[in-house]
Amino acid sequence: MNRPLLTLCTVAAFALAGAGLLAGCDRPGRDGDGGGDPPAREFNGQAAFAYLQRQLAFGPRVPGTEGHRRTAEWLEQELRARADTVLVQRWTHVTLAGDSLPMVNLVARFNPAATERVLYLAHWDTRPMSDQAEGADSTKPVPGANDGASGVAVLLGIADLLDSLPTRTIGVDLLFVDGEDYGVFDAKADVLIGSRYYAAHQAPGAVPKLAVLWDMVADADLRIHPEGNSLLAAPDVVDLVWSTAQALGYAQYFDPTPKHTVIDDHVELQKAGIKAIDVLDFDYPAWHTPGDTIDKVSANSLKVVGDVAAAVLRRVDAR
Repeated sequence: MNRPLLTLCTVAAFALAGAGLLAGCDRPGRDGDGGGDPPAREFNGQAAFAYLQRQLAFGPRVPGTEGHRRTAEWLEQELRARADTVLVQRWTHVTLAGDSLPMVNLVARFNPAATERVLYLAHWDTRPMSDQAEGADSTKPVPGANDGASGVAVLLGIADLLDSLPTRTIGVDLLFVDGEDYGVFDAKADVLIGSRYYAAHQAPGAVPKLAVLWDMVADADLRIHPEGNSLLAAPDVVDLVWSTAQALGYAQYFDPTPKHTVIDDHVELQKAGIKAIDVLDFDYPAWHTPGDTIDKVSANSLKVVGDVAAAVLRRVDAR
């Protein structure tokens, strides 16, 4: 996960988007049209937590390391066992310092013939340095329990659901992007590498009708606010996610008050014409430190976020 973008988002823009969010939160029911049974809580948080643990067992997933290579192999194996089609994007990224980094994006496709598609994504790499730590700790890699492993765990849990309970009318793409967290966000150098590559080399077929980035979503003290760039580019998608959370009874975890504006993988997709938003809990003290470890995250938080992610797909599929 990245550093906040220090820009001025106008009060008017936030107010309009916030009004839409609050209106959306008044809409119960699976289809968001004022009726029907509440969405199912069908996501397996314990299984997702096991996926998070497995990633941590590989060690830091910094591009060019053994942990990075082994994680890529494991992800591809897991996805091929579940998805209809798996696309693997491999390339070499040359950093500003002249280092060559092996990069891997993976795209798990479900119902690939569908012309109406939803894209979910997360970054699977981890940061090589702890820039928010002090002293010697600042040179240590970030373990990435929340910043990296949590989003991947949610996507793998969604893959389990789609494998056993496929969608009916829509196709779903699960995108695991590499190189989000490698370099310096202030200078926008050697970051968002995988999402930028995917934006220029998208999976064949229709442009997704919406995309959701799941990043830093397992904090044991979970509280997710709408993100500024998401509100500006795709307020209707933000409304869909937050109203779904409310319908599930998760309003205490999904606060409709806008708070942070960040540069993240969703911005690169927005530039490519995709209506993408970022779902993240940025109030995380262990962010970009060696303390981003398993004791800071929980299966319950993964369950909450995974339930929302699954229910959003069901709502779109039912329309």
